[in-house]
Amino acid sequence: MKLFRKIILAGMLIAAVALPPVCNACACGCSVFSVGSMWKMPTSSETTIYFMYNYMDQNANWSGSSSAAGILNDDKEIRTNFYTLGIQYMADRDWGITVDVPVWNRYFLTTDDDGNLASVNHTAVSDMRITGMYTGLSEDMSTGIVFGVKLPTGPFNESLFDRDTQIGTGTTDVLLGGYHMRQEHGWGWFAHAMIQYALNMRDAYRPGNNFDVSAGVHYDNLWNTYGIVPILQVVASFRGEDNGANADPDNTGYQRVYIAPGFKIAASGSLNIFADVKLPVMTHIQGNQLVAPSLATVAVSYQL
Repeated sequence: MKLFRKIILAGMLIAAVALPPVCNACACGCSVFSVGSMWKMPTSSETTIYFMYNYMDQNANWSGSSSAAGILNDDKEIRTNFYTLGIQYMADRDWGITVDVPVWNRYFLTTDDDGNLASVNHTAVSDMRITGMYTGLSEDMSTGIVFGVKLPTGPFNESLFDRDTQIGTGTTDVLLGGYHMRQEHGWGWFAHAMIQYALNMRDAYRPGNNFDVSAGVHYDNLWNTYGIVPILQVVASFRGEDNGANADPDNTGYQRVYIAPGFKIAASGSLNIFADVKLPVMTHIQGNQLVAPSLATVAVSYQL
């Protein structure tokens, strides 16, 4: 049975590598949702399926370290609902693979070439993420290495959208990161980091690279009768400027730091619910860009 599970895992990894480069990056900062996911850090060899919802409404123009007049930015609002269906398959306590299939609904309000306000609402499958995990560095699986790819499965040439606001970018990105978690006497803490690096340019556009890191603490004995665990995180997101003839390097790239209060609910032995809200405490933007006053996440996971 153990050999059979390893064969399945190897087949999934081969399929991931063989997929044609059709991935998505996002100048809006969506990569920040990929870190700090304590509920995605495996503690057993069980298979987990999950659904995650993220919400971001970029409606305030920002330049440097402060807000700026909206007239300086042709874009007025980027409102996105992110829906992600995923599966985390562990071949054993050392190796696993995660597949994320995201669907984005994005509303974009901007100024057209005639100086009039124009909007578009588009829903599509975004860029899939396929990551392998090695959790054999410690017997309790508390430390893991994450590696994989973000595939260009999202559209990147929809009319009205700029290249940095498309649901997809057309590039293949490599993902590399790791995490560590520890728990004792009712307290727990974790840290998670991820680098996202675009491997290619597509139609004269290469998205900026991302580095996202999170550190969090939780206390399990506060409301353990109800299965509620409060969590507090600090999340930092760094993105380089875009490149290429169809890019806007002067108005891309940023550094943001968030504080993220949240909670996890163990609804049953197999069902878990997680939610948090990320509130920016430091923002530095290159040029003029729209930012969101908060980022929200809700996730439901189930161990098979």
